[in-house]
Amino acid sequence: MSKVVDNFLRYVKVDTQSDASSESNPSTKKQFDLAKMLVAECEAMGLKNIVLTEKCHVLAELPANTDKDVPVIGFNAHMDTSPDYSGTNVKPRLLSYEGGDIVLNEEEGIVLSPNDFPSLNDKIGKTLIVTDGMTLLGADDKAGVAEIMTAIDYLTEHPEIEHGTVKICFTPDEEIGRGVGYFEYDLFGADFAYTMDGGQVGGITYENFNACSAFVKVNGLMVHPGSAKDKMIHAANILMELHAMLPAQMRAEHTEGYEGFFHLHKMSGDVNSADSMYIIRDHDTKKFDNKKKLILNAVAFLNVKHGNDVVELNLVDSYFNMKEKIEPVMHIVDTAKEAMLGLGIEPITEPIRGGTDGARMSFQGLPTPNLFTGGHNYHGRYEYAVVETMELAVQLIVKIVNLYAMKA
Repeated sequence: MSKVVDNFLRYVKVDTQSDASSESNPSTKKQFDLAKMLVAECEAMGLKNIVLTEKCHVLAELPANTDKDVPVIGFNAHMDTSPDYSGTNVKPRLLSYEGGDIVLNEEEGIVLSPNDFPSLNDKIGKTLIVTDGMTLLGADDKAGVAEIMTAIDYLTEHPEIEHGTVKICFTPDEEIGRGVGYFEYDLFGADFAYTMDGGQVGGITYENFNACSAFVKVNGLMVHPGSAKDKMIHAANILMELHAMLPAQMRAEHTEGYEGFFHLHKMSGDVNSADSMYIIRDHDTKKFDNKKKLILNAVAFLNVKHGNDVVELNLVDSYFNMKEKIEPVMHIVDTAKEAMLGLGIEPITEPIRGGTDGARMSFQGLPTPNLFTGGHNYHGRYEYAVVETMELAVQLIVKIVNLYAMKA
């Protein structure tokens, strides 16, 4: 078993699910369990300036082994797993994939099938790590954590590989948009960084969604249905009316590539009160602003129709497209591509239909594009990781830091 697989299998068994409903930072204390494990492993590797902050950020440094003027490079991954699916009692399993259906759980009839996930057909002949169908796997983003830790360990064992100072950091709560809310950039001290939080081999991303959340509350008025005419204000019906006013073709299930969307994440309600939460996404800033105006105008119309303050809307920006922050320092992307080509990997540059800690880091002055990890089908029972891709990601980290030293 390779070192990156060994690390990954240990990490995914630690439950680090974050919780958007929690007001604490980190949102769940159990994220410290993995953080403390990583601190101990950093100490065992002899890394320097190891810090575990009270907000559950793990920072560490591999000192340079050259006197050249090499930029300080950072690598980041997040420790938490998605609140969308259980991360408790993860039971990973390795298999050599020969095609066809993969039975994850025979008793429950849970099958990972290329009929549902056609990209599996590209993985024939590879070694996969899958779940037992009862939890997510945690490749998002413990694959990234394992790859960074394995690469740094390799560099410590191979001092003949020239490199500058390398910083690593592991963050909590990325899945709920709080991963770098309390991040100490000065303490980290990198000139630029890479998040290891992508998917397919060759992936490098420096474009992501602009993102916000729309919280809607409808205040209704309950009247006996038998005498409700011109009196009842049916909150749940008004909430559905708002949903029908948003363009159906702009729903997440009808979009791809650079197409943005309105996604109804959750809703609940009755006559008296109804609530919903949307996530709004678009790569293009103008289109993103127009989507926010559209829902604002829809709410304004409903308040004219049904009475002022019947519908309340709160728009909260989450993150923005890092492209404008990466383009002035495109050597970061170009060097990653050069490293991939040197490893026989064809770079794939495409926009991410989501966000990473790197997006917020970039807007805080630390340009941070995103690299592949080998994970697929995130946030659910059908999540899996490709061992060969994980091993290539380790080699990529080593190659990037060596290239910058060689060019200095």
